[in-house]
Amino acid sequence: QLNCLAGLKPETLTEDEAWRTLVENVQYAAERFAEAGLTLCLEAINSRVDMPGFMLDTTGKVMALIEEVEADNVRLQYDIYHMQIMEGDLVRSVECLLPWIAHVQFADNPGRHEPGTGEINFSNVFTALDNMGYEGWVSAEYRPSGATEQTLGWFSATA
Repeated sequence: QLNCLAGLKPETLTEDEAWRTLVENVQYAAERFAEAGLTLCLEAINSRVDMPGFMLDTTGKVMALIEEVEADNVRLQYDIYHMQIMEGDLVRSVECLLPWIAHVQFADNPGRHEPGTGEINFSNVFTALDNMGYEGWVSAEYRPSGATEQTLGWFSATA
């Protein structure tokens, strides 16, 4: 699997031109990945706090792109931090999107720090993922609020 980030829309392009280019590029990449037996993951990144102007900032946009690309090896990389900011309702969202999710990333909100520093109830989210039968990878992608070694206590608290 490889995470393919859409990036920012160039100011010189219209929304439609940028979308057409993104679709064509993802189609091309998906074909090359299929030849190698790989999955291409698309991640929505919040445009409210971290990345204003990011082209894929909601799961709805990612799913529209996946539908338009029509490739069996293109999936969603679900980032709990970004989707808490943009959409909330994490457990129901994951449940609806589960067939398309190939990877889950997480950090707490606000601040993109380790679990337990913000508002997300990771114990509930991780339990829900297990109960739904999610079998993919789950990975931490956070900015430690202190020395990394001192920020790993969340793991035993949520395991």
